[in-house]
Amino acid sequence: MGFRPARKILLISLLSYCVVRSYYCNASGTILQSQKLLVGETLTSASQVFELGFFTPSNSYKRYVGIWFKNIPPIKVVWVANRESPLKVSDSAASLSISDNGNLVLLDGTQNVIWSSNVSVPTNNTVEAVLLDNGNLVLKNNVSGQSFWESFDYPCDTFLPGMRIGFNRITGKRWVLSSWQKENDPSPGNFSVGISEQLSPQFFIWNEFTPYYRTGEWNGLKFIGLPFIDAAAYVIQFVFQQDFQEGTTYFTFLPNTSFLTFGELQSTGSVQVVQWTDGAPAWEVYSKMVHPPCDIYNTCGPSAVCSKNNSPICSCLRGFVPQSRDGWSKGNWTGGCVRRTELLCQQKGNISSPGVGMQDGFLKFSGLKLPDLAAIFRLDSASECESLCLNNCSCTAYAYVAGIRCMVWSGDLLDMQDYSNSGEDLFLRLAYSELVFPGKRNLKRTLIICSAVFSCLFFGVALFCLLKHKIYQIGQKRKGARSFSLGDSCYISKDYTVESFWVGNLKKEDPIELPLIEFEVIATATNNFNVENKLGEGGFGPVFKGKLRGGPEIAVKRLSNRTGQGIEEFKNEILLISKLQHRNLVRLLGCCIEGEELLIIYEYMPNRSLDKFLFDASQKELLDWPKRFNIIQGVARGLLYLHRDSCLNIIHRDLKVSNILLDEEMNPKISDFGLARTFQKQQQLVHTHRVAGTYGYMSPEYALRGVFSEKSDVFSFGVLLLEIISGKKNSSFHYVEENLNLLNYAWKLWSEQRGSDFMDETLINSFSPEEITRCLHVGLLCVQEHPRDRPTMADIILMLNSEMKCSSPTQPTFKFETYLDLDGSEKDNNRCSINEFSTSSLSQGR
Repeated sequence: MGFRPARKILLISLLSYCVVRSYYCNASGTILQSQKLLVGETLTSASQVFELGFFTPSNSYKRYVGIWFKNIPPIKVVWVANRESPLKVSDSAASLSISDNGNLVLLDGTQNVIWSSNVSVPTNNTVEAVLLDNGNLVLKNNVSGQSFWESFDYPCDTFLPGMRIGFNRITGKRWVLSSWQKENDPSPGNFSVGISEQLSPQFFIWNEFTPYYRTGEWNGLKFIGLPFIDAAAYVIQFVFQQDFQEGTTYFTFLPNTSFLTFGELQSTGSVQVVQWTDGAPAWEVYSKMVHPPCDIYNTCGPSAVCSKNNSPICSCLRGFVPQSRDGWSKGNWTGGCVRRTELLCQQKGNISSPGVGMQDGFLKFSGLKLPDLAAIFRLDSASECESLCLNNCSCTAYAYVAGIRCMVWSGDLLDMQDYSNSGEDLFLRLAYSELVFPGKRNLKRTLIICSAVFSCLFFGVALFCLLKHKIYQIGQKRKGARSFSLGDSCYISKDYTVESFWVGNLKKEDPIELPLIEFEVIATATNNFNVENKLGEGGFGPVFKGKLRGGPEIAVKRLSNRTGQGIEEFKNEILLISKLQHRNLVRLLGCCIEGEELLIIYEYMPNRSLDKFLFDASQKELLDWPKRFNIIQGVARGLLYLHRDSCLNIIHRDLKVSNILLDEEMNPKISDFGLARTFQKQQQLVHTHRVAGTYGYMSPEYALRGVFSEKSDVFSFGVLLLEIISGKKNSSFHYVEENLNLLNYAWKLWSEQRGSDFMDETLINSFSPEEITRCLHVGLLCVQEHPRDRPTMADIILMLNSEMKCSSPTQPTFKFETYLDLDGSEKDNNRCSINEFSTSSLSQGR
């Protein structure tokens, strides 16, 4: 009987302990609002796959809350809550619980919040946190099941089945992996994994903000940069999801019923696929995706191929030579390779007909990891893709890949690797001489080529004699021509014409209203086209500075005799643009048609082109905001004159920074009308079979279908406007953190009311917040996907110079699908009404 009181006390103590334990922990894998998870306790998912609790990495003095696989050695932590705010290992009174506002919170021993799910949970909700069998920790309403927060939305270094890697264009949310700093330090490391924002996305590994590795584009079944892994053999079965209404684009992968598997981004930047089967003693590494040095992004530099089986590993593409032979010989390949022979850029290449114009053509390279930064077009055949590339001189290569279709590159070709017979085919654009005389050919072909060369020489000599005789006759005719003086001693013949040029390129009824200047006068003015007088070179030939005796300084465009494209452009300028007069258009002073020489003489612009200032770090400070705003307005006025106010309604088609010249007072003048076309006022669009211009400035409907209108120039003006504000090139800008180009980056900042962040840093002491916001708004309206959504130049000038309330732009998209809907293009004349102009708040501080 004496033991009964003691038994009663023991029973009461046990009951009290159970009540307290039920307050702190629930073995079902759920944390209720009335419970806490303490140090030393864990939650386990329903099927005993995952476990959540406090852990301390080896050789560490910090404590974290994480999720790991249960009962599989060694312990693999797949998610960490407080990786940026660890607890001290000595803090044994920390706890994980649900706060009064419904958030999951981590409290230290003094009840300070160390980490929180930090979401908005509606009031009057009964909330619980559940650890699911897929490793996802979900905060949800325990009645309706509505989810408020998921750990899968905040991945760490591990990619589990059901997780997402991708982005949401509407919300700006991105799902990326980030590595641990070290094996025993879960804090975010230098490496991250995400996908590119393009039609056919690819996985990227970034080292901070620099590309470190890429998989190549997704063709619907596999990544084309991983040719050794067949789609059916992927341990991770990828699923690509895209919801345009929700704005989401992401990859996930399906669970495997035979074994557990996951992808892991290591602290060294390598990605490995790990798996475990029942009965196995430990995790097994199935594969690694990064094998230096060839897998490292752009190891060999531009236009070079990396081959791990060769020594040295880097080699230039055919037709290219090392940019720095000294660096190349020492194993420094970062400079890459440059062309040995300049492209001829004829309208249509024909490598099978050596005697016809000596055109550029394409050389096929097989077994390659295709270069990065491809523009993707949904064309139906490889021949269409070839034509698209061939008809634009800035196109350097193309490929046609099943599941992706037409891939086109302009500029440098980056990050190529030799995969022998397992890669893709790349068609590289080369000059005719590089295609026909590669260096070593069999004897039969050599004899054929030699015979063809000797035949050409024979006919060439005969033709030369005939031409010399013809030139002599023309010279005799010129002696009697009437002349007048432009300066004190600059002689210009108004009656001089070349019959062969009339017959081949002009019609008798085409009037040349420009004075024809003798070739020897131009040669004297430019010191025989001395290289020291060379101002630059465009697609159709070099431009030289000159000084007429007793007359003004001039700029002379000399049509290169190596290109056949410039004839039409030359005709355009001397017949059409000579009739235009506007303070924001470069003035033509004369031309020269003599023998094979075709020259156009312009007024000289002492400050040359806008790009020399805008994209030069040492010069851009000279362009303060008032000067830039004046340039924007001047270009807009010049385009309005071309579109509406001139005697000829003209579409420029090649508006870009390098075609904006600056006079001595930094006033802008639009130049280079070689690609310009006239149109009738009642016309809304024009078709062309020859797409010419500059990638980055071309509107989508023009680049894809050859359809152009006034709105094509408006698109180019929008790109130009955004470049002037930011001081960055559209063609080379890449916001790595979210993989955005310049236009999408501008839209992101504008939509977040952070327009000042888009501004060039050199403008910090001179900018006007209202004008910056207005220009950014106008620029985004100009680069809308559909022509009907873009304003006219008349609207643009009103918007730039008055406070107008205009429609909000949508995010610029560049998916070259269907763009033709110009109905109502005139309707947007009324899209803006004179009213108060709403601006985002901008501060002078950064």
